[in-house]
Amino acid sequence: MGVLTREVVDVVHALSRRAAAPQQAGVFVGLNPATYNANDPFPLWVIQVVIIMAMIQLLHLFLSRIRQPRVISEVIGGIILGPSVMGRIPNFTNSIFPVASLPMITLTSTIGLVLFLFLVGLELDVRIIRRNAKSSMLISATGLVIPLGLGAALAVPIYHQFVDPSVRFGDFVLFVAVAVGITAFPVLCRILTELKLLDDTVGAVTLAAGVGNDVVGWILLALTVALVNSDTGLTALWVLLTAVGFTIFLFFPVRLAFRWLARRTGSLESGQPSMTMMTLTLVLILVSALFTDIIGIHPIFGGFLAGMVIPKDNGFGIALVEKIEDLVSLLFLPLYFVNTGLKTNLGLLNNGVTWGYTVLICVVAFFSKFIGCAITAKLCGFNIRESGAIGSLMSCKGLVELIVLNVGLSAGILDTRTFSMFVLHAVVLTFITTPLTLLFYPPKYRTKALAVTMNRNNSKVGVEGGQPSYFKEAIKTNFAMVVDRIEQLPTLMALTMLLQPSSAAASYTPVISDSVSDHEKESGHEKESVPLTPPGLPYSAASTPAISLNVLRLIELTERTSAVFKSQSVDLLALSDPILSIIRTFGYLNRMVVSTALAVVGYEEYASHITDFTRDVSSQMLILPWSNTTPLSDDASAGSRPSSSPMLSVSPSPFDVLFGQSNTRSGVQNASFPQTQFFRKMFASATTDVALYIDRGLSQPVDAQNSAHIFLPFFGGPDDRSALSFVVQLCTNPSVTATAVRYVKTGSNDLTPVSTLEEVKQPVPLDIAQDTVYAFKDTQTQLASETADNLLWDRYTRSTTPELSGALSRITFREEHSPRVLRSATDAAARVASEHSGSRLLVIVGRSRRMAVESHVQELQVFLSEKGVSLGSELMKTLGDVGSALVASNVNGSLLILQASLS
Repeated sequence: MGVLTREVVDVVHALSRRAAAPQQAGVFVGLNPATYNANDPFPLWVIQVVIIMAMIQLLHLFLSRIRQPRVISEVIGGIILGPSVMGRIPNFTNSIFPVASLPMITLTSTIGLVLFLFLVGLELDVRIIRRNAKSSMLISATGLVIPLGLGAALAVPIYHQFVDPSVRFGDFVLFVAVAVGITAFPVLCRILTELKLLDDTVGAVTLAAGVGNDVVGWILLALTVALVNSDTGLTALWVLLTAVGFTIFLFFPVRLAFRWLARRTGSLESGQPSMTMMTLTLVLILVSALFTDIIGIHPIFGGFLAGMVIPKDNGFGIALVEKIEDLVSLLFLPLYFVNTGLKTNLGLLNNGVTWGYTVLICVVAFFSKFIGCAITAKLCGFNIRESGAIGSLMSCKGLVELIVLNVGLSAGILDTRTFSMFVLHAVVLTFITTPLTLLFYPPKYRTKALAVTMNRNNSKVGVEGGQPSYFKEAIKTNFAMVVDRIEQLPTLMALTMLLQPSSAAASYTPVISDSVSDHEKESGHEKESVPLTPPGLPYSAASTPAISLNVLRLIELTERTSAVFKSQSVDLLALSDPILSIIRTFGYLNRMVVSTALAVVGYEEYASHITDFTRDVSSQMLILPWSNTTPLSDDASAGSRPSSSPMLSVSPSPFDVLFGQSNTRSGVQNASFPQTQFFRKMFASATTDVALYIDRGLSQPVDAQNSAHIFLPFFGGPDDRSALSFVVQLCTNPSVTATAVRYVKTGSNDLTPVSTLEEVKQPVPLDIAQDTVYAFKDTQTQLASETADNLLWDRYTRSTTPELSGALSRITFREEHSPRVLRSATDAAARVASEHSGSRLLVIVGRSRRMAVESHVQELQVFLSEKGVSLGSELMKTLGDVGSALVASNVNGSLLILQASLS
């Protein structure tokens, strides 16, 4: 009888007695839910699951800080809950994990393991081997042959020292060789993704070598199980032949039939499995697992084979994974590791001989992989650091090793002592994989192979030589934009249309390019930038330079299998991603140079990845959209908010999320802390100009004849100077007009005096991020900034340059003196919005959190108090003083917060 069949029979026998039992009144008649009851095992099972999940989450909370994969937390959590640690507490095991309840946990964990191996098979893409095929195949072969040989040699002394003579020597040797030689491909994928090595030569080669190693390892494990479960060699031969025949049956008729049915139901074309396909998939998994179980091989092989026959076209495989991965990884799979931990007793490692052999197992298992793979990598042309990283990664064990050990324990090859020795070695080798890889191969030494490679041949558009030098320096033509949700597209498109002059330059042809992989270049399949001319859209000559857009699409990398799946298919996703497709079409229709890239990174890595991206594409300005991510109910829609402008009542905006159902005077909610922290991190780390764009209706459909009007309050400082130059550039578009007001603060004011030094410091708390610190108000800094302000202001207000005359004629310049400049600026913004009610209003302000000559924090606090508004401190730090005042005044217009480059 197979493993899964036996577990099902045990559970059925345990539950069959429940039907005859009288119904209980539960806790009201004194029933203890923590006591195992064969008639009602569910309460104890829930208690066990909750304890297991809580322990694993707690461990992962700390271990993830040192970049350890989740499998480490799951294994250690199982060991802690087992007899090694908490099992030593009197009656803990008998109360929480009694022997009678283990069949239920075993069955649940086996089902979860079968489903997880299905995900592993689905994740496994043998096409990866084609990338760097020669080196990856050599590394894979060396990483199998040497460990298998040394593992077999290691098995001899362990057998004579610890194993009962009734265990067949050949079975034990074969089992230990497989346990030492196999590489944990699922854990390897997650480590490569976590370390951002999938777009690196080392990661690509290691992943391909891991695929080959994993496939051969599973075949050897199946051979081992067949031999162990067979009384004679002839029986083992029949088992293997049946397994081979079943594999051929799955890979050809079943695979073709599944693909045909997926096409027939439309699931393959849409990339979303229908209910019929989901049902068929689950049936395929369970039937495959059942078949491999009843022929004498573990049911996990059936799940693994079922995953390999599923088509991965058009994101179908990813969608399939997304539908079942959470239940498997959060509920079922942890039960398997805890079940492993319950069988592990580190207390049996109680003498020097046992510990000596445990260390020997770790040394042999690690160095047999490390030395063999590292030397082979060096011979294939990798340097010392790259070779060391490949050797470290290939020595990873983890989940697959534990599966092998459990098979050996259930087959009687291992006893509890040797099982515990091998479990400890698997934990140690998996734990050291990430630190060793970072030690050998830190980010500064990495060479990208599948990196986001932008086509910049046509993306850098120069400025015509007839323009004055100061305008040539100020004008920006190369923009980087970041998008991670489709809701941000209207925001980006609206601002991009303002950047694009109404008459496009005739001296260039729009180019749409995608991220290009080095392996595609080497294979002769590099995607070329094809000049495209939209039919029916004639060009007209213009002296204004064209802009180029470098758009980065971010997908968050989580611990889910589907996210890892996506990270391995970045090139294909970049071509089929709907957001990037819309952006490319938008650029094509508007005669823009558009380059798109896609990256799958962790949320905490967003800022650093964006910074690297802007540096790689030589961007002059990074535009970050702040879009609404919280869906509003009917009664909290933007339309219910009083507004004097119809365009603002059409779609929700971030302000609606911040201010709730009504305007700011009725109560303010704080913005999302992670979101504001992300924007502040970008402001602090970016090496180029950064524009935070908050759309409040500028992207809404309006009459084509309607224009846009910009309001700029100018206070001085590098951010305001950059904002002024940007406004002048936007006004080269004939449909854009602007009002620029320079505010000069007079000495007298009626603000409430600050009585203590502590109160002065209170509004400006120091923070780790440098963006929260104002420059020292020394005389030299103030004079230098004022001089630069005066020069730039005079340059634009008194310029007679022909190239600027058109843009400057559409800008109204004026100066205002006021003791309360924030109040004056917000009042002026309201007047401009009223005067230009037929236009779309955009307010552009400098962030002025760095190098500002003076701080408006004290006036801002008084202003907010008068308005009855309480903005969160993080929001104020993100927007700056002027931006916060405009938000509090609820000006009917979109807002762009600009910070000048720090370099």
